[in-house]
Amino acid sequence: MKKIILFMVAVIALTACDGNKFHVDGTIQGATDTTTLVLEQSSNGEWIILDSVKVNKDGKFSISYTAPEVPSIYQLRLGSQSICFPIDSLDKLTINAKLPNLASDYTVSGSVHAEQVMKIDKEALQFAGGKGTEAERQAWKDQLARQIAADPSSIVAYYTINKYIDGKPLFDPMNDNDLRFIGAVANAFDSFRANDPRTEYLKNVFLDGQRRRRAMTAPSDTLYADVASLIDIKLQDYTGKDYSLSKVAADNRIVVLNFTAYAAEFSPQLNKLLNDIYQSYHSRGLTIYQVSVDQDNVLWREAARNLPWITVYDPLGANSQNVGAYNIMGLPTSFIIKGGDIVERIEDATQLKAAVARYM
Repeated sequence: MKKIILFMVAVIALTACDGNKFHVDGTIQGATDTTTLVLEQSSNGEWIILDSVKVNKDGKFSISYTAPEVPSIYQLRLGSQSICFPIDSLDKLTINAKLPNLASDYTVSGSVHAEQVMKIDKEALQFAGGKGTEAERQAWKDQLARQIAADPSSIVAYYTINKYIDGKPLFDPMNDNDLRFIGAVANAFDSFRANDPRTEYLKNVFLDGQRRRRAMTAPSDTLYADVASLIDIKLQDYTGKDYSLSKVAADNRIVVLNFTAYAAEFSPQLNKLLNDIYQSYHSRGLTIYQVSVDQDNVLWREAARNLPWITVYDPLGANSQNVGAYNIMGLPTSFIIKGGDIVERIEDATQLKAAVARYM
C-alpha cells in the first residue's frame, strides 16, 4: 500500500472572549479594492475564520477583533499565502506587504513578539527547499535555542519549537538536544501558564518524545510498551456534528484512530480493510475514528456518507496541529487506543487487523 509523505506544521492556539479589541492595519502594495484579507485564529489545530476586510483602492486596510485572554497565534490570509503573528491582549500591529509574494515580502511592527515571529519565518525561508549549508542551519538553530532558553514561557518559544521546514520539525522530539528545549518550554508553561490550553499539549509532546527515545536506545532484549497519553482531536463529520476523540475513546473499549486521504490511490483498499475490522469487532466494543486530511472535502464528504464509522475532516490537512501532534510522516497511519491510552502505532495497514485482534 503506497504512502503519501506529508508536510507539517505543528500549531496550536486559544479562543478569545473578552470585549477588548486588538487592531491590525497596514498596506498591501499591488492589491486592488477587490482584494479581501481573511483574519484567522488557530484553535485545536484548525484555522478558524474570524473576520475579513477589503483593501481600499490605495491598498490600505484596517481590522479589529476581540483580544485573546492569553497570547495566541493569528494569521492574515490572502488566497494560499498568509502572514502569521502572535497577539497578546490589546496589541496594535502594522503589516505592510507587497504582492505577489505576500508571505515573504512583508514587515510587521508594533509588537516585539510579532517582530520576532516575523524574523523567524523569514530566516526559515533561507533554509527551505534544502537551501543553506548544514553548518549555517545549525548556527541559526543554536541562536534560536538561546532565545528559547532566555524566555521559555513566551509565545515565541512555543512558536519556535513547533516550527517545521520542508515537512520536518526544526526542534525534533526524537533528538535528545532538541527534546531538552521542548522540555524547557513545557516546564515553563506548566509553571507559569498552567491554565493555558497549550500546556497539556506541550507536556504530551515532551513525554512522548522521552518514551520514544527510551525505546530507541533500549538494549535489544528490553521491551518497552509504546503507550502514550491520548491527545484529543475535535473535528466535525459530514453532517457538521462535532466529535471529540477523547469522548469516543471513553465510550468504546477499543478505538482505531486512522489518518488518511480519500483522494489517495490506497483509499478504497484501506477502507475495505477498515470495514472488515469494523464488522468483525464493532459488536465487541470497537469503533473507528478516521481523520481525512484531503485538500478538498468534496470527495471525503461523498465517501463519508457511506461509511459506518466516525469519519471527520481536518480543514488544515497536512498542516494541522493534529497531524503534528501525532507525528504523522506518511499516510495511512493508524493508532490503537485502549483505556484512553495509545497502545500501538501502525504504519503498515496490512498489519492493522492482526494488531487490533491482540487487544480484543
